[in-house]
Amino acid sequence: MKKKKKFFQYVKQYKWSNIFSMVRNNRLSPKICKEDFTEKLVVITGATSGIGYYTARKYAAHGATILCVNRNIQKSEKLCREIENEFGVKCSYKIADLSNLKDIYRVTDELSNIKTPIDVMIHNAGIYLTKRELTSDGIEKVFVIQYLSSFIINFILLDKLKSQEKARVIMVNSEGHRFAAWGLRLDDLNWEKRRYSGLKSYGSAKIAQLLSMMVFNEHIQNTGVTINSMHPGAVKTDTGQENGPVYLWFKRNFIDKTLKSPEISAEALYYLGVSKEVEAVSGKFFNLTTEEEPAPPALDKEVAVELWNKSIELAGL
Repeated sequence: MKKKKKFFQYVKQYKWSNIFSMVRNNRLSPKICKEDFTEKLVVITGATSGIGYYTARKYAAHGATILCVNRNIQKSEKLCREIENEFGVKCSYKIADLSNLKDIYRVTDELSNIKTPIDVMIHNAGIYLTKRELTSDGIEKVFVIQYLSSFIINFILLDKLKSQEKARVIMVNSEGHRFAAWGLRLDDLNWEKRRYSGLKSYGSAKIAQLLSMMVFNEHIQNTGVTINSMHPGAVKTDTGQENGPVYLWFKRNFIDKTLKSPEISAEALYYLGVSKEVEAVSGKFFNLTTEEEPAPPALDKEVAVELWNKSIELAGL
């Protein structure tokens, strides 16, 4: 009965004006921030390719110290050598599989014990699957990497960030949250009761991220910490490499040819992390750097609180 009630609730809340705004915003270029960020610490998950790679370079070009959280040691070492040689700033890395709860906890504990302030925390690691997979912890993989990992990191880092009295958390979200048009199924996060869909599982994880942002934002009011989410634009990334040859062929020959460079995403992430124009803005969703209202299921406070409690339970926090 509750699912039907939510369905009709969301139907009433959808507005054509929001869809038109999204289409219009998709054509806009990101705002540019020219301020430097010398010796400020920026933590980026998934920085060895795509959006994360260009974002690390963008911050480094403005003097920031880079700390990456990646899966691959060789790629991480290569990235850090490149950044240090080209920009003359410090770049380090931590290795973690963000589909594994034990790894997420370990790397988060390491981040929380860093003595210097984390000025910007960027959650960029992502995955897209066409077939359902469970992690070693028995949780649907897309949900863990796209949502639960960032939830755990934010939850544990909260005290450190608040004690700094200044920090910005940015989650790379997506207009793809709209694929979960009728909301999050908290009773079936593992897709055991429904037919699995790559688009819907991706959309559900992004909806979850936006819902958690609402609650996190309440916990950081008047602390100097902000949290926002952003759609990085229609850009070419390595997301989806875990899928089969048919998907990869279609992506390479059709999808990728319509996409832009991730450099525009890096520009947006730098603006949101550094610009004084958004210094006090928190709890918002941006299409690159343009504030936008997300889909109705992403604004449901009741579900946001239920998800918060469910996430704490799933993560064993």
